[in-house]
Amino acid sequence: MTALTALAVAVMTAGALVPGAASAAARPDTPQQGLDALVRADGVPAALASVGGRGGHSRTYVAGAGDLSTGARVPQDGQVRIGSNTKTFTAVVVLQLVAEGRIHLDAMVDTYLPGLVRGEGIDGRHITVRELLQHTSGLPNYTRYLADEIRPYEPHELLGLALQHEADFAPGEKWAYSNTNYVVAGLIVEDVTGRTLAEEIDRRVIKRVGLRHTYFPAPGEVAIRERHPRGYFQDTAGAPAVDATEWDPSWAWAAGQMVSTNSDLNRFFTALLAGNLLPKAQLDQMRTTVPAAYPFPAGAGYGLGLVSTPLSCGGVYWGHGGSMTGYETRGGATEEGRAANVAVTTQPGQATKEHMDGILDAALCR
Repeated sequence: MTALTALAVAVMTAGALVPGAASAAARPDTPQQGLDALVRADGVPAALASVGGRGGHSRTYVAGAGDLSTGARVPQDGQVRIGSNTKTFTAVVVLQLVAEGRIHLDAMVDTYLPGLVRGEGIDGRHITVRELLQHTSGLPNYTRYLADEIRPYEPHELLGLALQHEADFAPGEKWAYSNTNYVVAGLIVEDVTGRTLAEEIDRRVIKRVGLRHTYFPAPGEVAIRERHPRGYFQDTAGAPAVDATEWDPSWAWAAGQMVSTNSDLNRFFTALLAGNLLPKAQLDQMRTTVPAAYPFPAGAGYGLGLVSTPLSCGGVYWGHGGSMTGYETRGGATEEGRAANVAVTTQPGQATKEHMDGILDAALCR
């Protein structure tokens, strides 16, 4: 039995030990046991979760310390840096522009950014927008080459880091996760609309579905705006935890710059699957997947900025997840209307990520 399965079974069965009404009362609290285990056994500073049901009701859970220096409590549903969940927001904007006829999925990158994407084995005349969103472009991942993740970066500078290196493979040949794909997608959005990506995400997604605690940090904005747990970085296992809460996230831009809460992420993924952000044709394209590997769980499929992850009870949930210095988020929603997101205040190892996946599986299969 894997660690993921073991934790899922433990969390799911914990609420079924007492029959009748007592069991029904216990079940909503089973995610709390999972968060407590993340703090106690995995050593994360803090863990937060939000679980939403089909009726739109949700419950939030916290464990650990929101600030290791003061021992302050973890704020309920506090804001965290959501990392690569940002990719789904970026992809939604691109697909809205596809629906409007302003972008074509199978058009070449050079249609929108002529001459910009060039390098050894790299040619924007042979890479499609679909391949960007699907991670099948072969563009090298610029984050491999970042020397400093604290100073401000401009999107073209991030792309330039990638273009100094050879393509990973020919476009469409295979799948490989690359943040560079979403930097290029973000630049296409800005070229087509004449507005910043942050403005487009705000008006097309955040305001449209009422995400009151979600935002794209402004240039130079290093603090998190609302109540939040502190985020921490450990250079190696057992090393002291260094506070990594306030720093410039611009190195992640369209691939991972945003801030949100677990409940807002539940609302976002639920609204997306319900068709509240995209017409059916574009949502179907978004959910057409290819097999995905690291950093996603076994059996995952990657669509256009949206990931399908198998559930132990059958079916899948749709989400993305994100890793950012100081924070890790995992979660998504099912087509039946259940949603769950979990966050921890450090970038954990693989075993802890599997434990987070187990909590999600238990919550979504409950």
